[in-house]
Amino acid sequence: SNFILKLNLRSGGGNMAGVPELPEVEVLARHLARVLPGRTIRSVEVRRARVARPTPEAELQAVLAGATFQTITRRAKYLVFTLRRRGREGAATLVGHLGMTGRMYLQRARAPLARHAAVVLRLGKEDFVFEDTRYFGRLTLDDSVLGALGPEPLSDAFSVEAFAAALGRSSQAIKVRLLDQSLVAGVGNIYACEALFRAGVSPRRAAKRLTAAQVRALRDAIREVLEEAIACGSTIPLDWPGSGRRDGLFYYGTAPEASEFYEERLRVYDREDQPCVACETPVRRMVQAARSTFFCPKCQR
Repeated sequence: SNFILKLNLRSGGGNMAGVPELPEVEVLARHLARVLPGRTIRSVEVRRARVARPTPEAELQAVLAGATFQTITRRAKYLVFTLRRRGREGAATLVGHLGMTGRMYLQRARAPLARHAAVVLRLGKEDFVFEDTRYFGRLTLDDSVLGALGPEPLSDAFSVEAFAAALGRSSQAIKVRLLDQSLVAGVGNIYACEALFRAGVSPRRAAKRLTAAQVRALRDAIREVLEEAIACGSTIPLDWPGSGRRDGLFYYGTAPEASEFYEERLRVYDREDQPCVACETPVRRMVQAARSTFFCPKCQR
């Protein structure tokens, strides 16, 4: 009964354009966490200084050269790299954001670099490459943005009680409120639409007017849609630099035979005028806060 769309088509062109959402970043973080820890950065090549802002190019090179990757995690839609600095006390934190067209991958050290490679970390036999066509992404030592984020949606901190208290103070439409990263970190446009549909909540409803039952249903739906998307993306076999062909996966490559793996089930997003999977009423689209909202007018009255 679910309609299938390819996972991670967010890179421009088509109806799925936009920044990568939490599940994509989580999948990438998990893969990088398996291949980077213990690797030492021998040198740093900054080819596009703007992606390191506000960190100066020279500072990025000085801090990272000789540092060893320890952990790679995700915070909201940011990748957080913790590194041990040689001969220094304390760890360094490197924050990455994919922007709209970012890719992060390992490739052979002598392989030609992509035209839009923005930062290259030399690791010996391999290079860690941050490639970004539009240069909206970031790879910086400035971690101040992390302090303004709300609780992680998959963590214990995202409780029904805390969620209800935050919503109770807002007159904004619930769909718009969900996109506020200080409310809950990492919920983006696609999964806000999907969660609201699963919870049976109108995207127009004022946040403070949600009933206790709706708050609980929405909180559970947010967790559900994100967990399903992460589980789906985790089946993708990666080959890091990819084949060079446009495969829709803009932040890492996939093996040519892997096309059947990246499928994601979306129930309302990008399905305007198609029948609702629950009641067959045509799905509608409207614009809220300059973003497209997809919903079923019958299931989400």
